[in-house]
Amino acid sequence: MIETHDDVLKQKNLPRVGQTVRSKKFRTQWRVIEKREMWVHTADDPETGDPRMLPAIYLCFWRVKEGQTPGIGKMLGYAYTLHDTTFETNWEVVGEK
Repeated sequence: MIETHDDVLKQKNLPRVGQTVRSKKFRTQWRVIEKREMWVHTADDPETGDPRMLPAIYLCFWRVKEGQTPGIGKMLGYAYTLHDTTFETNWEVVGEK
């Protein structure tokens, strides 16, 4: 089966731009301010072990702080594929603006 960016979005249940997520480790809130499709390299092709490209969704997060002007402050960005659990492990979706 060939994976697509839509597969990543649907199966990972990633948040949309404007939604707020909470860090499970630090309990801080972050707003998704950018989403884009990209490709990431991996060296674990299940059939050959050769390098391959996987579709990924890159999300950029802005730290939400009371009294701070939107868009100013700390930002983070991560790419998510179907083959990792980093979003589920580190974030929970808490709402929309």
